[in-house]
Amino acid sequence: MSDVTAIQNLVQKRKDLKQEISKIIVGQDLVVDQILLSIFSGGHALLVGVPGLAKTLMVNTIAQALGLDFKRIQFTPDLMPSDILGSEILDENRTFKFIKGPIFSNIILADEINRTPPKTQAALLEAMQERAVTIAGHNYKLSLPYFVLATQNPIEQEGTYPLPEAQLDRFMFSIKLDYPSFAEEVQVVKSTTSDDKPVINSLFSAQEIIDFQHLIRRIPVADNVIEYAVTLVTKTRPDSPIATDFIKNYIDWGAGPRASQNLILAAKAHAAFNGKFSPDIEDVKAVAEGILRHRVVKNYKADAEGLSIEKIIEQLY
Repeated sequence: MSDVTAIQNLVQKRKDLKQEISKIIVGQDLVVDQILLSIFSGGHALLVGVPGLAKTLMVNTIAQALGLDFKRIQFTPDLMPSDILGSEILDENRTFKFIKGPIFSNIILADEINRTPPKTQAALLEAMQERAVTIAGHNYKLSLPYFVLATQNPIEQEGTYPLPEAQLDRFMFSIKLDYPSFAEEVQVVKSTTSDDKPVINSLFSAQEIIDFQHLIRRIPVADNVIEYAVTLVTKTRPDSPIATDFIKNYIDWGAGPRASQNLILAAKAHAAFNGKFSPDIEDVKAVAEGILRHRVVKNYKADAEGLSIEKIIEQLY
């Protein structure tokens, strides 16, 4: 199949996928779009939202519609690395046998990732970056495609271990989940309090998703679009010569080169989803907020003046 036909195929399959997901998930179009952009770009996503907004249900539904294995890990303060990676046990023949942990799946929901100590958070790090884990000196490859969706509750900060910047940087998108609108909430209550159980059909195979990930990477990008993405990221760094006074006043720390890479990858996926054969500057702008949100660190002055990170990112365009 030629790449042109493959992109047209992807546009249609994404439309069917959104249709399938909407059988269970009401609204939240932007959130679903960003999760799909992450999966098809081969990245990971961080979902920030209060409890009860169907985060687990959303990921479970997307996994079913994509035809992938799904596991949920509830992070707690006493969770150990071996609880998520797996451990070696002595079997009846007195030989050590490795029992795989929940991390061996295609889609992992790391629920409330900031509730667990750094050593357990770090165990997830190798899996996210290398798509492999090392246990007792043995290296185990994870089955592809591999996608981690971590959730954080923005309200409670007591007894949590905030993710370090280096680990936040490994998430392609930071996705903000808001309350549904009045009409959407009415629809949610109607559908969840009835006895109807919609059936989700799986539309993809794991290999198809891997092929689409390679297809997105093959999409050509004009130099001016790459230069625009790099300029956008450079503007977030207060000590950069092209940073505006606004950024110098309100930002402590800017985004690194991973942000530029992710902007281009996500822009390629965004273009492909919309049937374009090459991304333009509008595609970069469309994905910029989710990619820069967790990589730019506000200072005390911005907090004192009630400036949101989204407002600051808007000043970059």
